Amino acid sequence: MSDASINTQTSITAQAGEAGFGDFFALLKPRVMSLVVFTALVGLLAAPVPVHPFVGFVAILFIAIGGGASGALNMWWDADIDAVMRRTKGRPIPAGKVTPGEAKAFGIALSVISVVMLFLATNLLAAALLAFTIFFYVVIYTMWLKRSTPQNIVIGGAAGAFPPMIGWAAATGSISVEAVLMFCLTFMWTPPHFWALALFMRSDYDDAGVPMLTVTHGRPATRLHILVYTVLLAVMTIAAAFTGIGGPVYLAVALVLNALFLKGAVDIWRRDEVASEADNFAVERRFFKLSLLYLFLHFGAILAEAVLTRFGMGGW
Repeated sequence: MSDASINTQTSITAQAGEAGFGDFFALLKPRVMSLVVFTALVGLLAAPVPVHPFVGFVAILFIAIGGGASGALNMWWDADIDAVMRRTKGRPIPAGKVTPGEAKAFGIALSVISVVMLFLATNLLAAALLAFTIFFYVVIYTMWLKRSTPQNIVIGGAAGAFPPMIGWAAATGSISVEAVLMFCLTFMWTPPHFWALALFMRSDYDDAGVPMLTVTHGRPATRLHILVYTVLLAVMTIAAAFTGIGGPVYLAVALVLNALFLKGAVDIWRRDEVASEADNFAVERRFFKLSLLYLFLHFGAILAEAVLTRFGMGGW
C-alpha cells in the first residue's frame, strides 16, 4: 500500500472501538454473499448427482463463509479507498468500528475454516475451487487488478462466477460443460452490471483513484462497452437454453430478460452526459437494478429446469 494508505489505516485503527457482531457480519458483505449462496445452491441442485440434504446444507454454508471471508479481506485491503468513497465510507473499518488488523485476522480465519470444512464435507476439488476463488478475489482482483487496470471488473469478475461451479463440484466431484456455462453466465454479466454502477458513481472512483473504465476511458466508451457485453451475454445465455442446463422454461425466461436487458443497454448507449445529469442517471440506475433481477431469474430458471428434470418433465 502507499504511504497515504498506511496513514489512513493508522487513523482507522486509532478510531476503532469495540466491535459488535453486526460489525463483523457486515465485513462479510451479506448482499454479495446472498448471490454467492444462491448461485452455489443452483449449481449444487442442478448437478445430476443427488446430495444428502445435510451435506448440501453444510456445503452451501461453508461456500458462503468462504465468500464472506473474501469480503472481509477485501475490506481490510481497501480500507483506504473505502474511506473516501460515499458508497463505502460507512463500512466497518472506515467507520471506525473494526480495526484493519481485526478484519484481516477474521478473514484469514474464515478462509481456512471454510476450505478445510468444505473438503471434509464434500471433496478435494470443491475445496480447491473455493480456495482458488478466495485467492483470486483477494490477491488477483483486490490487491492487483482493481488499482492497476480498467479491465479490473472484466477479469476480476471470475471470482464471483465460481460459486455455481463449486456447488456443482461439491455434488459431483468434477467439472462439466454445464458448470462452465453457469460460470460464463455470471462472468459475462459482471462487466455491464458494474459499469452501470460506475456510470452514476464515477465521482467515487475518481476520488479514490480507482482506474474504472469510466475514469480511464470516459462515460461514452463505457456505454459502448456495456452494449457490446450485453449483446455477447444475450447470445451466450440464449444458446445455453439448448444445453444440459436449459429447456423450454429457461428459454422463455432468457428471451424475455435479454429483450429487456438489450433495450436497457441500447438506451444507455444512446445517452449523453447532459441527459444523464439532468435526470440523475435514472436510466443507468434502472439498468443496474434490472441486472440484479436478470442474474437471479436466469439461475432461477436453471433451477426450475433441474427440478422438472428430476420429475421427468424438464429439458428438450
